[in-house]
Order: sequence, then C-alpha cells, then structure tokens
Amino acid sequence: MPAIQAIDEKRALDHLMKLLALPGPSGGEAKVSEYVRNALIKAGYPKSGIKNDKAHKKIGRGFEIGNLIAKLPGRGSKKKDPRLLFMGHMDTVPLCKGAVPLRKGKRIVSKGNTALGGDNRTSIGALLALAETLAACDLPHPPITLLCTVGEENGLFGALHVNVKDLGNPAMGFNVDSDIPGQIVIGAIGADRWEVDVRGISSHAGVHPDHGVSATLIASRAIADVSERGYFGKITVGRGGASNIGTIQGGEATNQVTDHIFIKGESRSHNKAFLGKITKEYEKAFQRAAKSVRNHKGKPGKIEFRSERDYDAFRMSKNAPPVKFAAAAAKRLGLPVSTLIADGGIDASYLNSKGVPTVTLGAGQHAAHTVDEYIEIREYLDGCQLLTEIALG
Repeated sequence: MPAIQAIDEKRALDHLMKLLALPGPSGGEAKVSEYVRNALIKAGYPKSGIKNDKAHKKIGRGFEIGNLIAKLPGRGSKKKDPRLLFMGHMDTVPLCKGAVPLRKGKRIVSKGNTALGGDNRTSIGALLALAETLAACDLPHPPITLLCTVGEENGLFGALHVNVKDLGNPAMGFNVDSDIPGQIVIGAIGADRWEVDVRGISSHAGVHPDHGVSATLIASRAIADVSERGYFGKITVGRGGASNIGTIQGGEATNQVTDHIFIKGESRSHNKAFLGKITKEYEKAFQRAAKSVRNHKGKPGKIEFRSERDYDAFRMSKNAPPVKFAAAAAKRLGLPVSTLIADGGIDASYLNSKGVPTVTLGAGQHAAHTVDEYIEIREYLDGCQLLTEIALG
C-alpha cells in the first residue's frame, strides 16, 4: 500500500551520510545539534520553537550542550489531538571516532577500522526526514515534538534529565534506536549502577607483607564468590538477568600491599525485586571477602558499597496506544510487525517512567558498537517512512 506521503529518499540518505561523518561522542554532541537545528530552520520551522535544554548542567562531566527539543506546530488538527513525541539520541560510542561512512551496495559501512555510528545517527536522519516531509506537504497532523537526546551511550543521561513540560507534555512517544522498522520494542530491562571502595592496609610487600591487608585480594575473592554463586555475567539463577564489572582501579607500586581498590559495575534484570537481589549479592560478597582477609594482628579489610537504581524495567501492553499506532502504520506500509522486549537500556525507559508511554522503533542500524557495524539502506528509508506514516495516520 502506498504511503500517505512519501519521503524524499535522496534527501533522507544525504542527511544520514552527513550525520555519520560528524563527530559526536557522549558529551560532545554540539555539532550534531547544530546540524539538526540548521536543517529544521531551512525546512521553514521557526527558531523560537527549537532549543537546547539545560540537561548538560545537571549531567556535568563536561557535556557541551543539553538535549535538542523542537516543537513542530500541528496542521489542521483539533485541540483534542494528542501531541506526539519522536526521539533519538545524538551521541555515538568512542569506537566511532574518525568514522568515514561509505555506501557499499545496499548498505552503508565504515571505510576504516571504526564503528559506523548508525547507532544512533539513523534516528537523527529519520527525525529530519519526518520534519521535512511534514513541512512540504499540506496534510493535517497533530502537534509534534522532536527530541534529540545527549549522553545515551554512557548512561541515558539526556533522557534522565529531560523535563516533560519542555516537551509540551506529549501523549505518547516513538523512540528510534533499533534495527528492523516494523519490530516494536514494548519493554526493556531495568538496571542498577553500583560502586565499591575496597579498603585494605598498606605495608611493604617484600619486608612485611603479612602486616598488610590486600585490597586486591579482597576484590578478587569477592568477584570469584559472586561468580560461583551464579550472579556474574549471564544470570540463570532466580528470575535471571545479567551483571558486569566495568572498571577496576587501584594500586601504586608492586612493592606495596594495595590498600585501596575502586570498582564500578552494574546489575540488570526484567524483575524489579530480583534486580535488587543481584546488587545485594555483590555487596554481601564484598563484605564477606573483606572479613576474610586479615593481617598479622587479625585486622580485616573494609568496604564501602554504594548503589542506585539507574532505571526500572518496563513492559507495555500490546494494546497500548503507541503500540497500536506504530503497528497500524507499519501494516499500512506492508512492513512485518512484531514486538520485542529489550535486554539493554534505552531512552524510552526514562520517558515511560516520566509518564510518556514510549515504544522504540528501528531504522536499519546493525552490529552496533563494533567495527562490523552497518546500515541497511532500505530499512533506514522504511524507518523514515514509518515515522511519517505514524504522524500523518
């Protein structure tokens, strides 16, 4: 079935190729934001409706800018028509540094030994294709908000700090951050972030090693303990989930019994209560390990364990409005429709927690965060078209 209003495929691809060539790591999205702003103004949207929020000030960490928010007025819509949110994140992972996009047959790949950045420049290209299509046609549509977030890759920070009022209080949202356009992500896993300071006692590792308490040994025992109990990596005990230790820092010299190790990790589960249990298992393992390592006077090590809920798991009904909107639009385009629960964190997690029911859709990105990353051009264009179909449908 033909689309209600066909997108300009050449322009959509042109935007994508230019966006892929722009640097934009987490915290350094200014050039991407400027590109989007200029494209929207060129399409005829007023500058007054396009702004960057102050999320970067809440995030800190040297972030250049906040989220880009553009409010597009409705056309021929009634007051009761709900405002729709379309969103995607601007940042890419460090492996994309220096990426040069190259069209190769039906795909876009990276010319060099880097990731491509299809995650998630496909979303930004799709949002621009949507905005330009709406500006060029005379068909009625409800008011629309475009949200281009920052800091998704290193913690969903932009989505965490966005204010729903700044978005115009949309009734529902459509996040673009997946591969297959007709596959609707209706839920995602929850996650805790945790960190632990392991405190030992320093001593000379050659002269009096027994006078010290090795923080390294404590950390090693704790990690082995967690693993033996089935809570490290892929978790198959209990309600299931995953966990990981991401960074380990500490030590000053080989002749010093290490007195401090700092570790950061995460826990994930689709079950809220079990997610807390995974994190608690780490805390208990470090406590046991600290008590088990003692010096010649019987003094043990200590730990300081801190955790916080990063985002809760969510699972939306297949009859929820954004699911039905997306599924109906995909069917009109002849796209296969399916639903999926994601095992990774997505910006939609925070929008749902803020009261904006949001699904996630795809636009052709594949093998993200690897040097083998690629974009299926047809899927990207179908993803662009799907957003337009949702907005106009």
